[in-house]
Amino acid sequence: MQKLPDYADVAAAAERLEGVAHRTPVATSREFDARAGCEAYFKCENLQRMGAFKFRGAYNALSRLDAAQRSRGVVAFSSGNHAQAVALAGQLLGIPRTIVMPADAPAVKVEATRGYGAEVVLYDRAKGEDRASVAQRIAAERNATLIPPFDHADIIAGQGTAAKELIEDIGALDYLFVPCGGAGLLSGCALAANHLSPGIQVIGVEPAAGDDVARSFRTKSLQRVDNPQTIADGARTSSPGDLTFPLVMAHVHDVITVEDSELVQSMRFLWERMKLVVEPTGALATAGVLSGRTDVRGKRVGVILSGGNVDLKAAAALFA
Repeated sequence: MQKLPDYADVAAAAERLEGVAHRTPVATSREFDARAGCEAYFKCENLQRMGAFKFRGAYNALSRLDAAQRSRGVVAFSSGNHAQAVALAGQLLGIPRTIVMPADAPAVKVEATRGYGAEVVLYDRAKGEDRASVAQRIAAERNATLIPPFDHADIIAGQGTAAKELIEDIGALDYLFVPCGGAGLLSGCALAANHLSPGIQVIGVEPAAGDDVARSFRTKSLQRVDNPQTIADGARTSSPGDLTFPLVMAHVHDVITVEDSELVQSMRFLWERMKLVVEPTGALATAGVLSGRTDVRGKRVGVILSGGNVDLKAAAALFA
């Protein structure tokens, strides 16, 4: 198992990403503050390169490969945003990449991954095929490096730079709400937030149908959920990882869940009132604040908007 990353790894990742990743803007909304009763600051990772925070971790991980590893290429597996992130990072670094994606992944994400020059291998999760197993087989056949979507020290450290930038830009926070799938973003952001804003409470937000991290947090033991049915396609992970789980237990204050209907309401607010195109998974933290499950009244609250890669037909159907 890899060594657990720490804040020094986040700081080193920030240096590698300097001038490559966007330092995404921070948005505010008086209407949101009035509804939630807090002072909220939205870190707009929907405006990151390739449309999501995932670029941070992917570029950090790929940039650390040696010349021999780069020449042999990388293999990744993802429902969409990690796929695009590895595809773009590999394009920038001149590394061949093969991405394993579910056949029912949003078409916009599959097309974008191919658009960045990656080879896409589709699998059928309805038939019980396991994406990690497919990717491991391809990596072994090609002697390539496997880059998992969240359970990797360099991925986690890269994702944590989002929270690092937010706190550097707007100062100390009382709370930080972070979308949660496999907890790579959550654990990385928790490392940064606890270091830069002592006393902060970091809250992970999961879809209710995919509550593996929330249940793992409550029981203090790894819990699973298989192929959860939720519109938050970026959070359909089966369980937290060997690295992310201990980091969550050590650095996260709570993990809460929201219903898909709450995600739609939060998306609508972000789109209509703040003019921010955010995908369902990207709206998890916003929904978590609005849910009232955590009392944030009168507090300074950070909200990570994790991505904006939206299938417009699907979004129109949700809003309808």
